Amino acid sequence: MTLTVSAIRADVTELLHLLPDEVRDSDDLFEAGLDSIRLLTLLERWRDAGAEVGFVDLAARPTLSDWIELLAPVTDLPGTPPLTNAA
Repeated sequence: MTLTVSAIRADVTELLHLLPDEVRDSDDLFEAGLDSIRLLTLLERWRDAGAEVGFVDLAARPTLSDWIELLAPVTDLPGTPPLTNAA
């Protein structure tokens, strides 16, 4: 499995029970309802796809834009900037 920006967004919003366009790249995902158990679920899924990122790395920077940056080495479009949502 190759990660994409849209796949990362879909994974996160699925666990938050939100639509992909309901979360902005700059939103704090813990404030949006993410908890440590859900973060571990995402981490396991992304490690299975080849990500070499740790729990602490993701927890310290809990936004989609930061996670896309951290996961960029395993996405199908390295260096692809995050999708920008209107405020």
